[in-house]
Amino acid sequence: MTGWTEFIAAFTVFLLSHAIPARPAVRAKLVGALGEGGFLAAYSIESLIVLTWLIIAAGRAPFVELWPFERWQMWAPNLALPLACQLAAFGVGAANPLSFGGDPRKRFDPEHPGIVGVVRHPLLWAIGLWAAAHVVPNGDLAHGVLFGFFALIALAGMAIIDRRRRRQLGVEIWARLAARTSFWPFAALITGRFRPDLRRISLLRFGLGLAAWLSLLLLHPYVIGVSPLP
Repeated sequence: MTGWTEFIAAFTVFLLSHAIPARPAVRAKLVGALGEGGFLAAYSIESLIVLTWLIIAAGRAPFVELWPFERWQMWAPNLALPLACQLAAFGVGAANPLSFGGDPRKRFDPEHPGIVGVVRHPLLWAIGLWAAAHVVPNGDLAHGVLFGFFALIALAGMAIIDRRRRRQLGVEIWARLAARTSFWPFAALITGRFRPDLRRISLLRFGLGLAAWLSLLLLHPYVIGVSPLP
């Protein structure tokens, strides 16, 4: 297991760095010391640093092939990441009492749910799309475990949050707030329950999502060591 030591250590640190701050007592103390915005900023920076280490550690782990690499497989992340970045850009800090990553101080209008009408859990879907798409061109054990774990956690997290919010808010209130939203992306839009108002779309958030995608695309060879282009 010597060759797996760094990967296991990085995975352990990642899990602890998310589990400990999520505990209500710990989170309350951190928010009290840093403020809500300061806590979210520090948590995001810390998560990004540990995640980068975890991805690098996966690349250093012993190579155990699960399936052979084909050039076409790289289209999966290239097609998924623009959408994932937009979901993250619009989802972080949005008015969303139904999921993780929203700003509880903002008023949520169930008649005009914004990004929540596109999908109820935008940030978790962004993580899940990123992870699932990266499984395809990374057919080795370490990366399969890494990205598969994130994809499963994101999917399970959405189901858990729906159940928890329904219990906390009550079935009637939750159903009213979620009436124009959907678990699956674009489902409420396709069925006609959600009609977006294009005038309400934030060009700033769209620009941030585009900038995030371009940054990931351009920095990938230098940070990860592999070009993401097919």
